[in-house]
Amino acid sequence: MAIRRGAQGHVLPVVVAMSVLGCGHAPAPAPAPAAAPAPTASAAIDGRMGLLRDAQLAAALDAISVERIRADDSTLAAFGTRHAMGDTLSDSRGVGAARRWIYRTLSGYSRDCGGCLRVEYDSAQMVIERDAQKPLVNIVNVLAWLPGRDTTRIVVMGGHYDSCRCSLDPFDAVGDAPGADDNGSGSSAVLELARVFAHRYPKGLDATVVFALYSGEEEGLYGSTHLAARVHAQGYRVVAGLADDMVGNVTAEDGRVDSTTVRLYGADPDNGGSRELERYAWAVGLVYEPALHVLPVFRMDRIHRGSDHIPFVQAGDPGLRFTERLENYTRQHRPEDNFAHVDFGYIARIARLNAATVGSLALAPATPYGVGATRDVPSGGQDWALAWHAVPGAARYEVLVRRTTSPTYERVFDVGADTTYLLREQLDDEWAAVRSVGAGGARSLAVDLPQPAAVTH
Repeated sequence: MAIRRGAQGHVLPVVVAMSVLGCGHAPAPAPAPAAAPAPTASAAIDGRMGLLRDAQLAAALDAISVERIRADDSTLAAFGTRHAMGDTLSDSRGVGAARRWIYRTLSGYSRDCGGCLRVEYDSAQMVIERDAQKPLVNIVNVLAWLPGRDTTRIVVMGGHYDSCRCSLDPFDAVGDAPGADDNGSGSSAVLELARVFAHRYPKGLDATVVFALYSGEEEGLYGSTHLAARVHAQGYRVVAGLADDMVGNVTAEDGRVDSTTVRLYGADPDNGGSRELERYAWAVGLVYEPALHVLPVFRMDRIHRGSDHIPFVQAGDPGLRFTERLENYTRQHRPEDNFAHVDFGYIARIARLNAATVGSLALAPATPYGVGATRDVPSGGQDWALAWHAVPGAARYEVLVRRTTSPTYERVFDVGADTTYLLREQLDDEWAAVRSVGAGGARSLAVDLPQPAAVTH
């Protein structure tokens, strides 16, 4: 960060420039705007952060079927076990039979929409490091791509279809592991989202959506690790890596019941992409599914646990996990995780939140990039000049502001089509962010500024 000293000897940043995740390089700083009166902030901004309801997307949410989710989870559980190291030859039992059924199901949805989905097996030979024998296993994801107008920008919505009896023996690939909740529930939600989006958006959205059914999660996030590495190697820009993992249990071992709350896990830092994604999904829930209470948890995942959003976070992408409010450890990773203990209405509620999040992100333009913040000298350092590069498809931009102790944004400023803005706020004491707005009102993720920088004195 370049600095210069003001008349009183204070250290004044000239430009704090940053590139949005996935852009590949830091663009040249945009010029600082001239001082001008700031637009008026939106009145009474609440937890929805100014997000608006899209009628077509709301109709798509209504098409999510409890009955189809129930049928899909029943089929997955009936394969007996879906252990990633298990039988691949049987037509009725094991991980091979499960992935072929998933492929056929997604291919049927593609036929119904005139070939709008690109369905594929995504495989890699991977060493299972946790196994003392270090076996080489063919890890096979099943993917359905819904191409958007921008085929380089992707929203990944995933869930792992493999199961295990890890509480008894993590490498027992033969014994029963129906995995109806972990993670037949999340897999069934992702399959249902693929069906609904293919039917409702056969020509795609603005960004491409990838519906991913992962294998090898239980052995160490193998399938999602492979996909995250693959899409980066192929040059895709990942808008979000979203994961459903255990979204079907509503009863804890002590008898408590909660069928109206979902937890979201978004990694640190507070001004990073994953936390912005978490705020976004939280706000989307208030707009589209207010009866489902969203409980945001500001950490990567549960203590000493993990899921398929993590490889995307580790690759520098925004990542988020959706999961049930109450876990039951007497059934988790055991043969008792069966079909009888899953609440399918609850899965459908979470699937609607998934769909609203995926659709809102994929309908929106790209996130602004090349965002910079310069302390405004004429104001004595109280104001900040913000600037960013124009984004294709953006009709206008918004600046969001919150206190550093606020979990979400409190004020939204409409900037119009300008790519510069004089923020009449003391940014030293607050967080600000910029987002793109499409012609139809869809909002992108926000990018925070300034990003963390080296300490100066």
